Amino acid sequence: MAAYDLAIIGSGPGGYVTAIRASQWGLKTLVIEKDGFLGGTCLHVGCIPTKVLLYHAELYDTLKHAGEFGIEVSDVKVNWPAMLARKERIVNKHAKGIEFLFRKNKVASMQGWGRWAAPHHVQVENDGKITDVEATHILFATGSEARSVPGVEFDGKVIVGNRDILKVPQIPKTLVIVGAGAVGVEFASIFRSFGSDVTLLEMLPRIVPLEDEEISAELEKNFRKRGIGIFTEAKVESVKKDAAGATVVFRDKSGASQTLPAEIVLIAVGRAPLTQNIGLEKTRAKLERGFVHVGRYMETAEPQVYAIGDIVAGMPQLAHAASMEGIIAVGRMAGMQVPTLERSRIPAATYCDPQIGSIGLTEKQAREAGYAVKIGKFPFLANSKASIIDHHEGFVKVVADDPSGEVLGVHIIGPLATEILAESVAALQLEATIDDMLFTVHAHPTVWEAMGDAFASVRGLAINI
Repeated sequence: MAAYDLAIIGSGPGGYVTAIRASQWGLKTLVIEKDGFLGGTCLHVGCIPTKVLLYHAELYDTLKHAGEFGIEVSDVKVNWPAMLARKERIVNKHAKGIEFLFRKNKVASMQGWGRWAAPHHVQVENDGKITDVEATHILFATGSEARSVPGVEFDGKVIVGNRDILKVPQIPKTLVIVGAGAVGVEFASIFRSFGSDVTLLEMLPRIVPLEDEEISAELEKNFRKRGIGIFTEAKVESVKKDAAGATVVFRDKSGASQTLPAEIVLIAVGRAPLTQNIGLEKTRAKLERGFVHVGRYMETAEPQVYAIGDIVAGMPQLAHAASMEGIIAVGRMAGMQVPTLERSRIPAATYCDPQIGSIGLTEKQAREAGYAVKIGKFPFLANSKASIIDHHEGFVKVVADDPSGEVLGVHIIGPLATEILAESVAALQLEATIDDMLFTVHAHPTVWEAMGDAFASVRGLAINI
């Protein structure tokens, strides 16, 4: 008998969620974590810390305009060290929470670098000591790390990635961000709120390039209104440190060379899978540019070896995707009836101001797939709760198939977009039609009820506009 039914390498939102569900389904489980804490990148230097600072920025922006709400506030200041301290308290609280959940669910953990050694065997190295762990199933949830631009190296102080930007000792007066995906626009939003002069450089023709084109245009309009500089189709040629910080040289969309000085340069051009030195190269698992190819239940070509999360080829690098991938994988191991995970059913959430929430096909993707597309849109300007909270920016956009009424995608930019997206996730998961959604009751007054008018607008039946 193997010592464990399942050994998981990595304790991020993929690894720890998978471990708990595995235990709930009767699998004796061990989690191997290289760091001295549980939770991985998402909890310690990714999802949670950035959202703490984004919420602080939202509060600060609200207080600066408190007079509009009849509240007199004077001398509003940012205490950056106190903000960083609160961020650490929240992170530590939830890391301890994972430790508690492991004890509650009888999940074992071990610190060290885990790697595949042989079928059903994992080698764990810690402080020069090597331990052999035997497990029936092995699951890799090793996550990713920030990429850099070719020829540019992180120094952790002036040229930084998402990890070190969270530790800067003071708010920079000038910040250049290379990359305008989710990470780039979130940090642009944070530091602009706190007074930094922020410039975004994006290599592709639009910011948040994975979102629907109208969402990208709306965010760019809002960012420019906030005073954030934006260059699209910008090719960075060099980032060089100097006495004042660094200088970024890039070619703009016209081909002209431009120079930008900055106290700090944040590189946010994507993430590389952490699959080096974990033994997968010795298995039958297929890797491509470091990403692991898996089957419908996250299984690799090596028997009883699985991979989930940021290292999986063809899937989005999102914490919640990793969690569900793990749940599906252990369901398969435990002999449970579990569905496969459709990429188009995975929501995306970006917490900049204004927020973005999206799921399913964009309008362009739906047309390219051959659907007879029908669009519905509803602006938050016409939503009463948006007026109450004084956030009118943005809209809800619904992409549907005209003949069947099938909901193909929903794209939101505006107040609480990442929260009200939940209804659309359920709608797509249950294959709902526009006509199903027309008779869904939305509480009034809520930002959420904008969803009802957006679905109705596909049929030309929106009430509030």
